[in-house]
Amino acid sequence: MVEEEKTTEPADAESSGEVKEEEEFNFDDLKTDRYFSAIGKRKTAVANVRLYTQGDKEIIVNDKNYKEYFPTLELQQIVESALDKMKATGKFRVSVKLNGGGVHAQAEAVRHGIARALVKLNPEFRKKLRRIGYLTRDPRMRERKKFGLKRARRAPQWAKR
Repeated sequence: MVEEEKTTEPADAESSGEVKEEEEFNFDDLKTDRYFSAIGKRKTAVANVRLYTQGDKEIIVNDKNYKEYFPTLELQQIVESALDKMKATGKFRVSVKLNGGGVHAQAEAVRHGIARALVKLNPEFRKKLRRIGYLTRDPRMRERKKFGLKRARRAPQWAKR
């Protein structure tokens, strides 16, 4: 007959009056050969993001290193920001396929996609990423050109004579 060990666990921290502190997520437990996929968007830029738990810990955008693809420091910080906020920089291999938009919109689309993939990885990240604003899809788009006008609202110059 096998004896079962009985462990006495203390009552929940909430019921004992203790304030529960935010626990750090252990990224080392993710030693699987899978990835978490998400799509990030901004204006007309679309980023298909894959977050791999194994492999070289780098960010690849359209088969180039992201520092090569986004030459300015500002754009590089936008891309890294979701990982930085979750203290996950250097923990994942991130592969991104980008289409459309300008470079700034593309960088924000990558950030949006990485944030969504991190939420798929660990749903507890949702609250912090939502508060920062990285999970919100920015709905602002360019207004279409109207007929009879030069641009969306720019009318031809009016001449009195």
